[in-house]
This record gives sequence, C-alpha cells and structure tokens, in this order.
Amino acid sequence: MAFLVSPGVQVNEVDLTNVVPAVSTSIGGYAGAFEWGPINEYVTVGFEKDLVTNFGAPTNTTAESFFTAASFLKYGNALKVVRAGTLAGGSTVLNASTGHSGSHGILIANHDAYEGLTTGTNTVGEFAAKWAGTLGNSLGLSMFPANNPTGFTSWDYKSLFTAAPGTSDYAASLGASEDEVHVVVVDVNGIFTGTPGTVLETFPFLSLASDAVTSDGTSNYYVNVLNSGSKYAWWLAHPVTFTNAGSTAATVGGAFLSTGISPVTYTFSGGTNLAPATGDIQTALQVLGDAETVDVNLLFAVPDSGGVISGELVSIAEARKDVVAFLSPPISATVNNSDPVTALTTWGNAITSTSYAVMDSTALKVYNKYSDTYIWIPACGHIAGLCAHTDMIADAWFSPAGYNRGNLLGVTKLAYNPKQADRDTLYKARINPIVSFPGQGILLYGDKTAQAKPSAFDRINVRRLFIVLEKAISTAAKYQLFEFNDQFTQAMFRNMTEPFLRDVQGRRGITAFKVVCDSTNNTPNVVDSNQFVASIYIQPARSINFITLNFVATRTGVSFNEIAGSKSG
Repeated sequence: MAFLVSPGVQVNEVDLTNVVPAVSTSIGGYAGAFEWGPINEYVTVGFEKDLVTNFGAPTNTTAESFFTAASFLKYGNALKVVRAGTLAGGSTVLNASTGHSGSHGILIANHDAYEGLTTGTNTVGEFAAKWAGTLGNSLGLSMFPANNPTGFTSWDYKSLFTAAPGTSDYAASLGASEDEVHVVVVDVNGIFTGTPGTVLETFPFLSLASDAVTSDGTSNYYVNVLNSGSKYAWWLAHPVTFTNAGSTAATVGGAFLSTGISPVTYTFSGGTNLAPATGDIQTALQVLGDAETVDVNLLFAVPDSGGVISGELVSIAEARKDVVAFLSPPISATVNNSDPVTALTTWGNAITSTSYAVMDSTALKVYNKYSDTYIWIPACGHIAGLCAHTDMIADAWFSPAGYNRGNLLGVTKLAYNPKQADRDTLYKARINPIVSFPGQGILLYGDKTAQAKPSAFDRINVRRLFIVLEKAISTAAKYQLFEFNDQFTQAMFRNMTEPFLRDVQGRRGITAFKVVCDSTNNTPNVVDSNQFVASIYIQPARSINFITLNFVATRTGVSFNEIAGSKSG
C-alpha cells in the first residue's frame, strides 16, 4: 500500500478467500467425417439433434463416424466435434450460386478460411453454401429488394414477411432511401428437411447500407447479418443490379436502388464430398490438442486399420496431460473374425504404454434410424460416455465399469463377447472387456488404463482422480505467480489446497493426503531462483477388481469365534 504523507485514514481490502476452483471432467472431444459443418474447427454439441443440425444426418459413408460421436451423447451433454476433410489444392468444393461469370474452385473450410477470401469481386458467385459438401447443392437463396412494391405480391415468399421492403429508419435519418431487402434461404431439393422447397431461414428488412444499424445498435447490413446469422450461406459479392449495395447511407444520399429492380434468386452447385484420409483425421484431432485454448477431457475417434489414429490420440493425451484417450480396435478385429483374441492382443500390444489411454475389446452393432439399418461402430464413444455419466452420478474418481455405472446404452449386439478365459488374456494385454450377460445387459467389465507398468495409475479412476487434482490445483496456483515466496504466500497456498483435498477425501476420492509448502522445500536457493515448490502427497482410493468369498462349513455346535476369531472386546 502507499504511504500517507499527511495524517489521514486509508482503507484497504485484502482478499484471503482464494479457493481451488471446480474444473470440467466430462467434456468429450471427437474428430471424424461428416456431411456438413466447418472443417478443422470445433463445434460444441449437446444432443444428437445438435449433431444433425451442425454436421448433417449420416449417409452410408459417414454413418460410422456419426454414430460414434452420437454414442457419447447418450451419456454426456458436451461434445466438441471437429469435422475432418481433405484440404488438398484444386478441389472443386465451393457450393457457389449459379448465374455468375466466374467458376468454382475454392474451398471455404471454416470461419478463418472465409475471412481469408478476397470477397466482393464476383469471381465465383454472389453467395456460397456455408460449408463444403454435396449437401450445399440443395440450397437456394432469394432476395427481394425495395423500390418494387408491385412485384412483391408475386414473389413466392411474400407470405413470410409483414410488408414489402422499403426504407430503413437508419437510412432515412441520413437522407437515403430504398435500402431494404428481404432474404430467404431455401432447401430446394429437400435434402436438409426431407421436403423440397422448405424455407430454412428468413431475414426481413435488412439494409444494403454498410453502416446500417438497428435500434439497439447491432449491424443491419445484409452482408454482416447473413454471415453471422445464417447456418447455410456466405456472402461473396453484391448482385450486379444492386448498384449502391455496400455504400454508406450518407454517401448515397438518395435511393439505393433503381425503380422496379427484380428479385434475385440463386441455386447452389459445385459442392463435392470431402472424404477425409487418415492424415486429415489426425489434423482434425490436433485442433483439440492445445490445453490452453480447448477444454476437453475425454478424447476419441474412429480407429484406422494401421493404428495411426490411436497413436495420434495417445500423443495428444500425453502432451496435454489433462485428458484420457479412448481407443477401440479396428472393426475388422472383431467383426467376422474367427480369432478375435489374437487380433485384439496384437492390436493392444502395439499401443504405447500410457496411463492416459483406455482400450476396449469389441465393435458394437447399433441401429441407424436414418436409413433403417444396423451398422457396426467402435465402442470408444460409449466408453468415453460412461466416464461422463460417472461424473454426473458420482465423481471422476469412481470407476466407470461394472454393474452400477458400466451399462452401455443403445447397443444391439457385440461383435465379440469374451468368456472368462479370454477376458483374462485381454486384461493382461491392458484391454478392457465389454461383455453381455443374460439379464444384465452389456457392460464395460474392466477399468484398466493402457499403462503396462503395475502401479496405481493402471486404473481409470486413479488416472482421472489425478487429472482432476492436478488441473484444479494448478489453476488455483496460477494466482501465486509474481507474488513473494515467503511464509505468507506458502501458508496461503496450503490454506487453499488442504480444504479442497479434504473435500475430495470426504467424497471417497483419496484415503489420505499431505501438503508440504514451507521452508523445507522452498529453500533459499529455490527462492533466489524465483521458484515456488509445493509437494502434495496423495493416497488414492482403489477400485475393487477381484472379489474372494470364502464359505466355510463347520460341525454343529462349533463356535464361529473359535474358528474365525473375534474383534470384539
């Protein structure tokens, strides 16, 4: 605090209420092939309906990827999805509007890619579908301009608007007129909605003035409104008949449009599917790789036959240190395979030893309601979802396996249902069996991580416990940066950390703990090197994997206390 120069009273507040914050544990991360949506940019979805809205309904080529993502959403409600796609040069994938002088040939992969375009030159069309793919070929866009009141009655979409466009209040205040347009986006072929001609979006009374704003100060410029508000279309250039579009209202100072300008209507074409290769899935996964900018906890993806995707998942998890990667074997390892144990153990032995990954044992048959068929998908989305479900009904440090928390939902059949002997073999290979018991459903029947070395970290619950502790305490510890390394700061850290650990202990996550942060580990040499050291000792709670029940028959009249002993007294 500053020193007073003359007599007076100075009031100061000192905040000693620092606490360890709650951290997320249930956010999934996924990268895969989809029909729609931005490429190499994550979108958070909460339900399968959101998945369809943002990434399109599944087709034969994307069903496996779609339902792997959707399987997580049966248990959790926060999944960050990245659409993968090939970005090779020369691809003709822009769904541009027809009736223009240019040609197709650019790719609008995501928002950043759009921002990097040279727009306004009409080289590929006035508008484009929001995202690449054949879905965009079903779209159409129609604009009805002001200064054509008689033509409005014959416009196909007039019933969707309260009146014909005219002059906005903003333009009128600057002496301009006839700046308004109505815009509709239409599902021409019915691919999005199932009904051809369905109107997807309406944008009434937009302005051609680049500086136009609504009464609450938000932009009413049709370019800005479409680009930020439409889920289906980008603006690329002004229609040639809209001569003053993009000018400021004060600059025009009169009518934006000539009398009787006809509506402009576009259909979209040129979109092609972007079938992602293994390398494209890797690139999409890397979008989720930065722990400082993307908060995810449970990472998964459809595996490839060569193990590249599994390796990428492990690499990201090992680098971040705050996520668990969920790995599934290739579909071919268990579907129509006469020797799945050998295929699984070969696959499992090739996975790097790590406590940040979890392996499962079989493909799952699920129902595809979009095509009324059954398909095989990997189980990784379900296993990640079980962890998210465990977080909601218990805590991250509880095991997601077994009869209480390990039931898989929406699964019709297992490709491989291992018996006890095979389960023993799989467990030794660090693979968690998924089993179907009569009358009990389909269960995750193991909770090992992919760590080969026997230790506490070869169990899912312990690994996730330490992720929670490390993430929460390290987040709180950031507020000690640039403070003095003295007894006060050390005591502040202990007083912040110990109540948090006691709470975790009370919730059965740990059996004992100790926090050391004093002069014993913050020696003068540590202080002089501008470091701060705290040692946190944890005894994690262990999940039960093996139960032994001893039934002993005795002769009549024998005292049980004489045989088993007694702890009374």
